[in-house]
Amino acid sequence: MARYVGPQCRLCRREGEKLFLKGIRCDTVKCAITKRKYPPGQFTWGKGKLSKYGIQFREKQKVKRYYGILERQFKNYFKKAERQKGNTGENLLMMLERRLDNVVHLLSFAPSRKSARQFVLHGHIMVNNKKVDIASYLVKMGDIIKPRSGEITQNIVKTNLEMVKGRNVPAWMQLRVDLLEGLVTQLPTREDISVPAQEQLIVELCSK
Repeated sequence: MARYVGPQCRLCRREGEKLFLKGIRCDTVKCAITKRKYPPGQFTWGKGKLSKYGIQFREKQKVKRYYGILERQFKNYFKKAERQKGNTGENLLMMLERRLDNVVHLLSFAPSRKSARQFVLHGHIMVNNKKVDIASYLVKMGDIIKPRSGEITQNIVKTNLEMVKGRNVPAWMQLRVDLLEGLVTQLPTREDISVPAQEQLIVELCSK
């Protein structure tokens, strides 16, 4: 019988690529997809070829899992992306990338998006010196993101930064370790987004 590795690790194996749902663990040899690259379950040989709809649906689910959002939230983001100028798929990913919980994770203030969401919801993060406890808050160019001034919060962030020392911050942000804050220098482009998804397939599915 296969060893249980947790639902998030199983999601990565099912998709066949790292979604970094387990934070720092995904960067180590303990990552489930590094140890076992085939899908979870005892009988994996009986799984047939996915239909076109199945492939499109899988891409949508992958993005939802990557950013940790629900179906209703995803639909709202897609509607907003459709109303914007430019490529709908790219607009969608760029909005999701600007979510505050995702930004907190990318700045390494939290080891995973899930823990970053908790960090934000519990009021530990400030944007432009104002407490923001809404994980879906979309950061803007010029925003300064930093942890609250409490000793416990500061120590947690310092520990997380130390654990992932050397991890690159996306080009559209700047991390000031000495000041313990991050600056949004520009809005992200598709090239800045590392989510392993084919957004055009998502647009085809959601436009039906």
